[in-house]
Amino acid sequence: MEVKDSTFVSVDPQSPDKETIRRAAALIKKGGLVVFPTSSFYGLGADAFNTEAVDKVFQVKKRDRRKPVLILINHVRELVSLVKSIPDQAKPLIEAFWPGGLTLVFKAADVLPSNLCGHTGKIGIRLAGHPVASHLVSTVGGPITATSANISGRGGCTAVVELDSHIKEHVDLVLDAGCLAGGKGSTVVDVTVEPPIILREGVVAAERIGALLQAPPAAGPAMTF
Repeated sequence: MEVKDSTFVSVDPQSPDKETIRRAAALIKKGGLVVFPTSSFYGLGADAFNTEAVDKVFQVKKRDRRKPVLILINHVRELVSLVKSIPDQAKPLIEAFWPGGLTLVFKAADVLPSNLCGHTGKIGIRLAGHPVASHLVSTVGGPITATSANISGRGGCTAVVELDSHIKEHVDLVLDAGCLAGGKGSTVVDVTVEPPIILREGVVAAERIGALLQAPPAAGPAMTF
């Protein structure tokens, strides 16, 4: 892959410049990669429908291709076209924790690239909570990847100065919104099974999920998103 200089652009974390967001969205729609802020860490954004762009995400992160990549949406209504069904047990979780630190795993609709789902048939989805991320997804007009902007197996970045040099050299734009909250990242819950399985406990505690569903969720194998 050809190495090039990355472009860093500062954005207001609460009210990002529209032209900057349009520039980032245009790059994504052309198959490019953009580093952008989420509520916890910087994410690596690509067009979720573009198989080649998704493949670049795996290459840049040096990620195991059997591990799915989560995506961000900008409105709950977008779920209908991205998943095969919305289980009843997912609905109270969506109402209580979206937008925010909860990623839900659904059975992926056939329109999504198989490599995005790690060839598992499932897809992790979160409603964008950070204003920059929300504006970006809205301007793209479709879901984007939101896997952390790091080399797989390493910690997430709360500031762009922490980005690995390999990441910086292989993305088209970096949206710098300053220091992010960091912490545990999103909680990941698989709602394709009953009871739901927590694949990763993050900012939303397992107890809160269990109380909402009136049954303790099962603990599943750890999974990196």
